[in-house]
Amino acid sequence: MSRVWITGYRSYELEIFNDKDPKLLIIKNVIKQALKNRLESGTDWLITGAQLGVEQWATEAGVQLKKEYPDFKIAVMLPFTEFGQQWNENNQAKLSQILTKADFTDSVSHNPYQAPQQLKTYQHFMLAHTDQAILLYDPEHPGKTKYDYEVIQKWRENHPYPLELIDFEDLQEAAEEYTENQNNSFNLD
Repeated sequence: MSRVWITGYRSYELEIFNDKDPKLLIIKNVIKQALKNRLESGTDWLITGAQLGVEQWATEAGVQLKKEYPDFKIAVMLPFTEFGQQWNENNQAKLSQILTKADFTDSVSHNPYQAPQQLKTYQHFMLAHTDQAILLYDPEHPGKTKYDYEVIQKWRENHPYPLELIDFEDLQEAAEEYTENQNNSFNLD
């Protein structure tokens, strides 16, 4: 069994405030391709969280890939119970949809949020239960994912743990390639 942890920026950190933002098309395609590459090399589980942004988009990409890889499974792990309860109604509905699409869901801590230690316990759980990670994160542009990036780097000092970083340069290249492909398709007409 091979399991990948995918995490990264929250949607607001990327200034994405609705599902029709054109940046989202590029980001979702990049995540889907990175996950597909892992599936091609034997990964059979995506384990992620449910944060608004990369984690939810990764789950959506995983659901799309299940058609092509029927044995592929998705686990959505919450750091604590009542996660997302403070979100607005729309975001709570997105969370609910994500949880119903997963093959497995649970909370690492079976208590509501009480202390930052729960988030550290969550990170350790994710590292201990995955074999590799994909982060949509650019160290030159820190956000909340900085904490996951740092704990993964520390973990890698004592564990073989491949890490793929998808940074803003990678996203820019993907956007340019997408635009070029769109232009080429128009030129063929």
